[in-house]
Amino acid sequence: MRTSRVSRETARLFDNASTSPSPRRSTRSLARFSYGAPSSPSVKNEPADIEDAVSLPRAKRIKREHADADATIKSETEDVKVEVKDEESPGTKAPRRQRKPVRTTTDRITGQVKVEPPSDWEAMYEAVRRMRAPGGAAYGAAVDTMGCERLADRSASPKDQRFQTLISLMLSSQTKDTTNAGAMARLRNELPPHKPGAAKGLNLDNILAVEPRLLNELIWAVGFHNNKTKYIKQAAEILRDKWNGDIPDTIEGLTSLPGVGPKMAYLCLSVAWNRTEGIGVDVHVHRITNMWGWQKTKNPEETRLSLQSWLPKDRWREINGLLVGLGQAVCLPVGSKCGDCELGLKGLCKAADRKKVAEGLKRLKLEDDENVKLENIKAEEAGIVKQDPQQNGLDDVKPSLENVKTESIENGEQAVTTSIKKEEKHETNGINGVSPVKKEEESVKRDVKVKIEED
Repeated sequence: MRTSRVSRETARLFDNASTSPSPRRSTRSLARFSYGAPSSPSVKNEPADIEDAVSLPRAKRIKREHADADATIKSETEDVKVEVKDEESPGTKAPRRQRKPVRTTTDRITGQVKVEPPSDWEAMYEAVRRMRAPGGAAYGAAVDTMGCERLADRSASPKDQRFQTLISLMLSSQTKDTTNAGAMARLRNELPPHKPGAAKGLNLDNILAVEPRLLNELIWAVGFHNNKTKYIKQAAEILRDKWNGDIPDTIEGLTSLPGVGPKMAYLCLSVAWNRTEGIGVDVHVHRITNMWGWQKTKNPEETRLSLQSWLPKDRWREINGLLVGLGQAVCLPVGSKCGDCELGLKGLCKAADRKKVAEGLKRLKLEDDENVKLENIKAEEAGIVKQDPQQNGLDDVKPSLENVKTESIENGEQAVTTSIKKEEKHETNGINGVSPVKKEEESVKRDVKVKIEED
């Protein structure tokens, strides 16, 4: 049976110990360093301890050598793997696009603070514009026809139009555009006049004169209609007493009215006075921009400040309408239509539902195939129509060919007739005159006659 080297050396040591007298066992460390210990030559003559006899370090050294070899092989393998990975990197899939939110950077030299916009914001903004344009997936949203800026009566005076715009914004809080439009229609048509002979409808005087109970009944469909009734009555009194019956033309003045926040104030200033001094951020703008990762904010006011720090000012007015319409038609809070959204189909929205996006891409592919088939059919039909003029051209050419053929036949007949006439004339000349054959016969006869006479 095969045994290890350590076992063999151990057996040899026990054999030597059995032949010699058993010495006193001593510990190597104590015997060597004790006081009055014998000199080193005497220590060498003592029998070796079993721990000294067994040369285990050699075995460990072998394992260490193998370990070093394995480590060397492993390192070389890793180097090869790294090299192969570097070589194959050009053909691998491109890394994912890094989406970074708005961030603030400071120049180390000048110390100037700069706000960096979020990644791909321009491509996303233009995609939203295309979807909100006619024919887009988000075109025709409720805000396009029933938004607060479209509910004022255009036949009223500019002062009354501004007041109606303010009232529509106050009613729009926590209310759908369709519901708000219905409430505004009732106010314009059913609000009684403040005195006999005056016009009915929505204006400051009629609001001041109407009973709170009746006003509450007219706007009962909007959210928090009880509070809004009180806010509208209080705001009407402030406008009469402090603003000469008109609405304020500053953000501070608008936000001082009860029930009017920054969003309403900026939108009202933009629509009523045609001055854009900030972004009107409602629930749609706040939700969608945070969903895109443009910023991480907790309320609409923080979102407004974040957007105004980097978004170009020429887009402050339109961004509210764009994102509100997108949130109403495509990017719904519940049941979003990611398969119809250009942002999801192009991989620009990190919150898009992958399953819906895959279904949308499949549908687009089928539509493209159908369009290609229709184009091919139209091209084939157009090709057949193009061949008809060619056929007509051939038909036009046929008579000319027949004319040429007839002319050639007539010419040939004339040639044959001419040749026949020439032959007849030749024969006639031979009959009436002296033909060559006759002359030859007469000469032969003369020669024969002469020969006979000579004989």
